[in-house]
Amino acid sequence: MTLSAGQPGVWGLFESRVADAPNAIALDDGITRMTYQELAARALNVAGCMIAVGLRHGDRVAWLSRNSIDCVVVELAAARCGVICAALNWRLGDRELAHCISLVSPKLLLTQHDLQASLLQPHSALATDELPVMTVSELCDLEPNLLASREGRGEDGLVILYTSGTTGLPKGALVSHRATVARAAAFVSDLGLEPGANFVAWAPFYHMASTDHALATLLRGGTVFVVDGYQPSLLIEILAQYKIGWFVVMPGMIADFAKQCVAAALQPKGITCIGAMADLVPRDDLAKITHALNAPYLNSFGATETGLPPATRSVVAIGDAPDRLPKRQSAFVEIRLVDAEDRDVPIGEAGELALRGPTLFSGYWNAKETNVYDFRGGWFHMGDVMRRNKDGTLEYVDRVKYMIKSGGENIYPAEIEQVLLTHPDVEQAIVVRKVDKEWGEVPVAFVVGIASEHELAALCKADLSTYKWPRKFIFVEDTELPRSTTGKIQRHLLEARLSG
Repeated sequence: MTLSAGQPGVWGLFESRVADAPNAIALDDGITRMTYQELAARALNVAGCMIAVGLRHGDRVAWLSRNSIDCVVVELAAARCGVICAALNWRLGDRELAHCISLVSPKLLLTQHDLQASLLQPHSALATDELPVMTVSELCDLEPNLLASREGRGEDGLVILYTSGTTGLPKGALVSHRATVARAAAFVSDLGLEPGANFVAWAPFYHMASTDHALATLLRGGTVFVVDGYQPSLLIEILAQYKIGWFVVMPGMIADFAKQCVAAALQPKGITCIGAMADLVPRDDLAKITHALNAPYLNSFGATETGLPPATRSVVAIGDAPDRLPKRQSAFVEIRLVDAEDRDVPIGEAGELALRGPTLFSGYWNAKETNVYDFRGGWFHMGDVMRRNKDGTLEYVDRVKYMIKSGGENIYPAEIEQVLLTHPDVEQAIVVRKVDKEWGEVPVAFVVGIASEHELAALCKADLSTYKWPRKFIFVEDTELPRSTTGKIQRHLLEARLSG
């Protein structure tokens, strides 16, 4: 017999906070302030309407929206009726978005009114009579019915977050109730947050930063301030009035935000820590932003698949511009550094990071072969190479699979290369990363062929999200591409040309 007493769900834990402080503010978007009791009532109504439209336990509801209070409402409603919420990236082009939707076979697509209009255009690859497309308001016109539902809990899926795939198209990472609850606990442990610490959800909800931490904040009894993207003046206003636990800053906005904070003479009410991906931030900018916000910078190392672990326990001190950024292993996670045969490597030697722990996701949706390989031996292999130092800290070395990290987005060259190769006059396309002061890294394309730069840029604009567009096209002869003895393109040598 399997006992379920130790398998709580997000909804049940959220209800405990509602009972504890029903009139506390749960959500605030600058226009609407919603108490815990009001949020619970709204989510219950949406959950009942999901059941009324035909969704059942384990079904998927696709959610396409810019940041709004309803982002949280839909996720809590999904938790209440055991439905899985697939968080779609509204910045994707039709081809990418159609893949993400078809991958998870949702029974309902919820979206905002302006995005709904574009989805239903006759020319859209997403227009279909088989998938109902509704706004949350339209859904709530139905008569709710919760009789046929049961709450999600334990290993039941809660959200699907999409990550870039090595072959180009995104993969759907399934995050369970168990992992979501564990991630909430990991935030407290790794970030040293006080009970009820508040959070500003300005980063998109289709990424882990806002989705994970908004739910974690509600499970602790804090307030989530919802902001639709990077709006410096609004963010500064919030930071001046409210204490915040973790404030997200990331490559692409740090230099500008530091300047605006100084210009506004910001005196933060109090921030426990800021930031993510310190490795991709110019060291001088680390010093400037920590000064401007009077808070240390989180030296994080995690992923959509893992949450904050495996190594997010150290910070960069206020005003510091360190030469090195060694990581500290997170609590409640086991890690190994292994060679190509999955043998542990000695201290001081580089190995791929493999881990297991309660924050780990439940695998990629509909990707059996990938899951078998990535979870081999009972450990999730991240594809990142690290080295353990004698003092126990971890040093990042490289990626097993070549990837570009640009302003918080993962970009795999294969996707861009596939688009460029659709041009009849392109014989070869190799995309590499270039260090960029604003975004951390950006893609640059080396092209063999007689296509024009204008034609290639038009191809990318038609089929790729803006952050994936190559910043530069460099035309070369095939003989100029550096190859190994086995004929494989040596991307690191092309990178060297960009810095030379």
